[in-house]
Amino acid sequence: GKIEVLGTIAYVPQEVKTDPIIEVAASVKEYIDVDDVYGDHNIKKLLSNLEAENVPLDAIPAKLSGGQKTKISLARALLMEPDILLLDEPTNFMDVQGKKWVMDFLANYPKTVLLISHDIELLDRSIDKVLYVNTHSKQIEEYKGNYTKYLKLRQEKEELLKRQVAVEQKHIQRMQKSLVRLMGNKSKKGVRQRVIMQRTIQRYVDKLPELPPEVKSIHMQLPEPDWVAELVVKAEDITVSFGGRKILDKVSVSILRGQRIALIGPNGVGKSTLIKTIMGINTLDEGTLRKADGLNIGYYSQEFDTIDLSKTLYQVFDGVSGLNERQIRSVLAKFMFTDSKIHQKVETLSGGEKTRLSISQLLLAKHNLLILDEPTTYLDVLSQRIILDALKQYKGAMLVVSHTEEFIKELNPDKALLLPENRFSLWSEDLLTKVAEY
Repeated sequence: GKIEVLGTIAYVPQEVKTDPIIEVAASVKEYIDVDDVYGDHNIKKLLSNLEAENVPLDAIPAKLSGGQKTKISLARALLMEPDILLLDEPTNFMDVQGKKWVMDFLANYPKTVLLISHDIELLDRSIDKVLYVNTHSKQIEEYKGNYTKYLKLRQEKEELLKRQVAVEQKHIQRMQKSLVRLMGNKSKKGVRQRVIMQRTIQRYVDKLPELPPEVKSIHMQLPEPDWVAELVVKAEDITVSFGGRKILDKVSVSILRGQRIALIGPNGVGKSTLIKTIMGINTLDEGTLRKADGLNIGYYSQEFDTIDLSKTLYQVFDGVSGLNERQIRSVLAKFMFTDSKIHQKVETLSGGEKTRLSISQLLLAKHNLLILDEPTTYLDVLSQRIILDALKQYKGAMLVVSHTEEFIKELNPDKALLLPENRFSLWSEDLLTKVAEY
């Protein structure tokens, strides 16, 4: 085929870990302000709106974290004002204020914006057309309106398809019953009628549209977690500092076997620090941390620190889950990985695919405690549903950080640990307002 592009393009991927321009840029200011036309004040204001106010303008871009690189790359693209702005998950790594600013900016952008996002509010406020990539038909379907309108129209389309398939299946069943009756007729005429009927049935079967995987329900049998004592983790008055600054100050937390805890708080209050302390990655300044004998922690990091990117999808499961190749293929299929991807390297996957792979691996490894740090960051809505349905079946303890209200609500935790208040609370849906705020 052929693609014709009229106008200038700027593209921001969802993971800016390696970028040839970032690698050679002498400073953040030089990288963002391509033509050196914006003053320091304007650039700092833009970075503040994108929740990157802690990035100095004289910093070397290549030395920034993945999230910071993504934000300065977005700032650069917005200041270029291209005719076509291509954005892949532009609100990743942002809290509510940064997301709102991006939504308002894109809603008022006078030129063309083509974006990928699982942020439903962004898709409802800032777009007027949805292009749905139908992996089943290998076609792109166009829906006018925002995301909510698209969901309604697509659901209507799928319901119609299901009704059509049901009608045609009943017709095939009636013909199959007629074929059975013809089996008793051994005459030449009877044999001829049977052959014609069999060919007719096969034609109808061949024409029968297959339901897309999104319409089918997904069922998965998870293994029982390894046994562990009732008190899984107990931290008392723990204090952790970096560079002379206290990140956690006398924080206490207890996790019981099978308990689900939501860790809630704004960025920078120490949620990831607490997680890494429980993991044994960080060193305590003060306090005590006790973990049960036989504790087997499964950890998901949005930076994918815990998965070998050089392995293939098959190798990730081989030897860990105790499954044979047929079972591995079946598990990968339930998490939307086709047979063509089974020998693909993890490093070539999108952020959402890496997330699905990481969590599917954790769920099958018999961990008795799962620690999930922003598991929905890269996930589209369907992937969120698949991961959520699988996590609901998990019987071990769970500590979850997420800014996605619907995800936390559906997961229905037993308790919430609020930071920086350092306060435990029984879970109630009133706490969803805090999830939204942060």
